[in-house]
Amino acid sequence: MRQLIVDFVTWLVLCYFILLNGGYLLLNLLSIVSLRRKSQESILDDLPQVYSGLEPPISLLVPAYNEEATIAASVRSMLQLQYSEMEIIVINDGSKDGTLDVLKKEFALLPFPEAYRVQIPTAAVNGIWRSTRYPNLRVIDKQNGGKADSLNAGINASRYPLFCGVDADSILQRDSLQRLVKPFLRDGSVVAAGGTVRVANGCEVRGGFLTRVGLPSNLLALFQVVEYLRAFLFGRLGWSVINGMLIISGAFGLFRKQTVIEAGGYRPNTIGEDMELVMRMHRVLRAKRRPYRIEYVPDPVCWTEAPEDLATLRNQRIRWQRGLSESMAANWGLLFSRNGGTPGWVAFPFMLLFEWLGPLVELGGYLFMIFAFLFGGVSWQAFCVFMFVALGLGILLSASGLLLEEMSFHIYPRGAHLVRLALIVVLENFGYRQLNTWWRLIGLWRWMRQKEASWGAMTRKASWQRKA
Repeated sequence: MRQLIVDFVTWLVLCYFILLNGGYLLLNLLSIVSLRRKSQESILDDLPQVYSGLEPPISLLVPAYNEEATIAASVRSMLQLQYSEMEIIVINDGSKDGTLDVLKKEFALLPFPEAYRVQIPTAAVNGIWRSTRYPNLRVIDKQNGGKADSLNAGINASRYPLFCGVDADSILQRDSLQRLVKPFLRDGSVVAAGGTVRVANGCEVRGGFLTRVGLPSNLLALFQVVEYLRAFLFGRLGWSVINGMLIISGAFGLFRKQTVIEAGGYRPNTIGEDMELVMRMHRVLRAKRRPYRIEYVPDPVCWTEAPEDLATLRNQRIRWQRGLSESMAANWGLLFSRNGGTPGWVAFPFMLLFEWLGPLVELGGYLFMIFAFLFGGVSWQAFCVFMFVALGLGILLSASGLLLEEMSFHIYPRGAHLVRLALIVVLENFGYRQLNTWWRLIGLWRWMRQKEASWGAMTRKASWQRKA
């Protein structure tokens, strides 16, 4: 009887890992098809665009909390973006450092009395400042309420029909908005679009713009370079093909403002505000039977600083898993709903099984197989099959992300870059991914205990920034 139970659990663990990696491989195939089509369309990018100068105006919302190290460079990069009409709204969320002082000094801010229409409730606004050098730059100074609350304040102050949430530590490529807005121009039913986020560590930024692409020397940051490639190029792109994308990164996403307001804005009492909003938009729009699309656009790039120490990375991943749990719990109504479509019948169950419960099953699977093998419960053949499925297919998935990057965008130009990344593709599966699984399990446990969560602080080094 005991051996029957061991055999059953062994097969259960093997099937789980096969389904997990098989699902991601299927997303990879969808991504390859989509990237091939996009590469064919990109041939026309060098030709004059018939809609150039006629794009809908965009409000850039930049929530900032203790971002004095990077905020000036980020705002400068946004001011120089190639776009016909836009405004930049920085929301200082009660920063305790010199974020507001840096903004006042760098952009010559003065108090600006304007009507502030409260469409979504937020923490109290202390005042609004406007730059005397850049008429399209405003700063909202408000009491601390978290990132979601800051974005809601920015939505209240925004003037344009589309808004783009951008992290204060991020650097946008000059043509990012022009590329990100394309789905809205092509299809009137598009309500949100997300771009690609890449790791800026090891790169060089001058005057607010990326001038040299490089790789970080820090091992943790290198691991994250591969993670980001895998997550965006075949994760989100694959889901976008079938209109099942449940996540748009808070670091770089473009939304139709009225749709977001109708959905209730960002949810302040969650730390996964970006994911929760997208899931809620799916749920609300599906319930109303309104045709819509939420897309991922791979070529607009946002560069952001990744954690380089274990403590900061650990806190980030715990928050992410906590945010995932909060988002799914708040939107259970989407799961297998009558009009759920791909989001409710495919994407949400996949996320539930492999992302939300994944840490528990994966870590439990590793421990079970190791102990069962050591104590003779499973044969060495079965153990080797498990290791191939868990580690070998994991390496294959990471390698496919790197291959998609090289075939499509070739961001890292030097051969030495590819050699280092190929080595990281292998190394991350022996310790780093398992460590991330443990951190995600902690995040799941904290959510179950309903332990108080916060936006948290990120240690910024900004070593990749240079003065112009």
